[in-house]
Amino acid sequence: MKYKRLLIFSILFSLAVSCKIRDNSHINNDQSPGYTIAAYYFPNYHVDKRNEKILGKDWTEWELVKKAKPRFNDHHQPKVPEWGYTDESKPEVMAQKIKAAADNGIDVFIFDWYYYNDGPFLEDGLEKGFQKAPNKQRMKFALMWANHNWVDIFPKKAGEKPKLLFPGKISPATWDTMTDYIITHYFKDPSYWKIDGKPYFSIYDLTRFLEIFGSDDKTIEGIKKFRDKVKEAGFPGLNLNAVVWGNTILPSTQNVVNAEELVKKLGFNSTTSYVWIHHVPLPDFPQTPYKYVEDKYFEFAKSKEENDEYLPYIPNVSMGWDPSPRCGQEDGYKNTGYPCMATISGSTPSAFKNALGRMKEFVDKHPGTHNILNINSWNEWTEGSYLEPDTTHGMAYLNAIKQVFSRDNPEE
Repeated sequence: MKYKRLLIFSILFSLAVSCKIRDNSHINNDQSPGYTIAAYYFPNYHVDKRNEKILGKDWTEWELVKKAKPRFNDHHQPKVPEWGYTDESKPEVMAQKIKAAADNGIDVFIFDWYYYNDGPFLEDGLEKGFQKAPNKQRMKFALMWANHNWVDIFPKKAGEKPKLLFPGKISPATWDTMTDYIITHYFKDPSYWKIDGKPYFSIYDLTRFLEIFGSDDKTIEGIKKFRDKVKEAGFPGLNLNAVVWGNTILPSTQNVVNAEELVKKLGFNSTTSYVWIHHVPLPDFPQTPYKYVEDKYFEFAKSKEENDEYLPYIPNVSMGWDPSPRCGQEDGYKNTGYPCMATISGSTPSAFKNALGRMKEFVDKHPGTHNILNINSWNEWTEGSYLEPDTTHGMAYLNAIKQVFSRDNPEE
């Protein structure tokens, strides 16, 4: 009897330990031990009924990638994907992405996720692709609610104000419906990313978010209701993250005054960034050097991590920047605002690797990061910031992640 009790205790203890490991923010990917590396994923590379209604049958953003042209001297366009113009809503296609990401040290895909008053948009890349991929257990996924206004920049034509297609502001009733959908369809998926057991959920546009409820106090109530539902679903809580910026990019986005004070008041758990140029204006047109942007970004990140009044900050590494494929290709390339704006030059695999090494040192020195970082991005092809292999560099950008964060890193 005593032996049986010891055996049962041993089994229960082992199960408890394994559950704790699965809930830990560090996913113990053998390729990036001790770190959690997330990559943003932009899911506009499959057919969606909204896009078809506006842009034509079978339209995906691959159409802009294919039509891109060089717009100035030493401008490398078009970018050609090594894997072809694939459909991310197919499980076998997403399985290829998952394998490449996991093999090279990426632990999480943070999906740019869209939901408007009339329901979800671009969800099939996640729901039909990632969630049904046969190897999805190799990675985690999370949501960044991209609640900005969706405007027609596919492409943007010179002299025309982009048409508003889907307003980012939703109603309180939609917020209630949407958060139910999130918990049921995503948080309960075993592959959803959790930090200390709490599902990570990020919000992109604070301005549009505040507009839902109309006041800070009502926003706090809306967040509390979401948190309560998450706990009722069996989780210890919600890890709520805010994307912050000082430099607006997308049309109709606005800076939030005293954003750090606001997110703290509202009860967010952390902040992060989507891309370096949210904090670094590009002074030189048509190209600003990668190293310049890198240096300016790290100045910003250091100020975030070393200010005790700020929430914990998850830092970002950006691979590059070139949104010119979203500009009308027959128009002259002038600096008229996103997406017709300055690009980043010199964003080579070597430069990216150096930035990753610098970020590794940064997170090691700043415990507030909890050794978590994100990368822009897995597949922002029309913004010139992607890790997926192309016909010029192949797997070089992915290999850079593995080389810097691998357990067997020869440079350590």
